[in-house]
Amino acid sequence: MRKNLITATLIAVGILLWLLTGVLGSDDGDRAANPPALADVQPRETSREPVAVRARESRAEPRQRILSLRGRTENKRTVEVRAEITGRVVERPVERGSRVARGEVLCRFSIDDREEAVAEAEAALQRARIEHEGALKLRDKGLQSATAIAQTEANLAAARTTLKRQQLNLERTTLRAPFAGVVEAVALEIGDYATPGTACATLLDLDPMLVTARVTAADAVKLTPGSPVRTVTATGRELTATLSFIGKQSDAATRTYALEATVPNPDYSLRSGVPATLRIPIEEVLAHRVSPALFSLDDEGQLGMRLIDQDNRVEFRTIDIIEDGPEGTWVTGLPPVARIITVGQEYVFEGQRVRVEQDDPMTLSARAAP
Repeated sequence: MRKNLITATLIAVGILLWLLTGVLGSDDGDRAANPPALADVQPRETSREPVAVRARESRAEPRQRILSLRGRTENKRTVEVRAEITGRVVERPVERGSRVARGEVLCRFSIDDREEAVAEAEAALQRARIEHEGALKLRDKGLQSATAIAQTEANLAAARTTLKRQQLNLERTTLRAPFAGVVEAVALEIGDYATPGTACATLLDLDPMLVTARVTAADAVKLTPGSPVRTVTATGRELTATLSFIGKQSDAATRTYALEATVPNPDYSLRSGVPATLRIPIEEVLAHRVSPALFSLDDEGQLGMRLIDQDNRVEFRTIDIIEDGPEGTWVTGLPPVARIITVGQEYVFEGQRVRVEQDDPMTLSARAAP
């Protein structure tokens, strides 16, 4: 029994010594416990052969910066033509969708005794005029006082006012279009009884048409009224407009300013409320045409591209997209002459020295990143 215990103890001591010898003598254990610093690794990385990349020289070209806004079409005026007198509707010659000229009849009300009231007012004016003229002749003979003269003048003025009022009442029996446009809605039918303020018809002014949008303060200072505006509606219709208004008061919620462009619409074919995109040229800049496949992000999430400097080292430049099209994307933020990495940009980092192979200039817009 004692012999077995001694044997087991010797075996356990031997195994423990073997384990301790392996841990203390292993370089891998030291490396796992204490990994080398990045500064210790970098010299070994730089000592290797530089990574090969392909690059292309790009030269900036003058390009018009375009401000793109989302908006919609909007008619210039919407007016509800309302009755100003009391009366029964005897005529309504327009229907919904009718095109009317300025001054065209929309609704006509019963005249009733308004013509007789005008005739009575005309007779009263004539009598007041005769009385005043007679008083003036008596004054010249010294037979009329100044007070009597003043009274006849007041009577004459009152008669003129009464006649004007009765003429207006007669004229208001006919409601006419205040401008040329389209009847959007009608509210009265023949036989309806109208009172002052009752709507007869809703009239839209569609020529010219407006295209409205909102613009930030930073972009508003770059715009000038009278500038050309290219507009494309949601239906695919292209329009040529003129910038006609830039607001001076910002919206309290969005801090943006109202913007309007004017579009001729003589045939009324353009409807109000159609979504549209406005493209306004604001300034000329130097830009490069590149493939969006070459874009990348830095550690802060900023969009940019990787270039090669004069020492064949990688540098990252943030960019600003000014126009996007089927033939490529125009960007600013790069130097006037830039060597853009077209192949291998995902395998290099800023400051790394690389071996550059010249790329075919024609493949830039089509080549995608590996």
